[in-house]
Amino acid sequence: MITHLALLRGINVSGHNMIKMDALKATLEAIGFQNVQTYIQSGNVFVDTEEENPAKVGFLIKQEIFKVFGHEVPIVVIGKSDLESCFKNNVFLKESEVDTKRLYVAFISIALRSESINDLKMSQVKPDEAHIDESRIYIKYSVGAGKTRFDQKYIEKKLNVTATMRNWNTVTQLLKIFGER
Repeated sequence: MITHLALLRGINVSGHNMIKMDALKATLEAIGFQNVQTYIQSGNVFVDTEEENPAKVGFLIKQEIFKVFGHEVPIVVIGKSDLESCFKNNVFLKESEVDTKRLYVAFISIALRSESINDLKMSQVKPDEAHIDESRIYIKYSVGAGKTRFDQKYIEKKLNVTATMRNWNTVTQLLKIFGER
């Protein structure tokens, strides 16, 4: 069995695309996923399956969510090694006295080129900062995530990708759960 982490975008936000986690768990178990575990209401779902391909796992989950709940939900699926790399490669953690409450990670549906940072036009969102690493964008907000234009919609528009963001605390908890599984 392989454990995948499905990161669902845009569910249970401001009363939109509401999905109860126990209902989501039951739905995914009904289509054959095992050891389904959710973390908080924002759409973090661990599943065990024989399927190795993360894109196929994401497609199956997305298809079932639409069928059962009627929501079109973008999904990025990652593995434990992806999350471990996320920790190892976050350049902002190397800064002294970094405020981890201002750190976020945008998980991207495809691998990005290092030149993609130019496509983000960071001068338009200064003083926020970003660093690209494969299919992740590490973000350090100067004020906070709620007071910036540099959000997931901005990233998706500039790079023509699917993105879903998690704050650093959530990323830390997700890696801890991977370790416990």
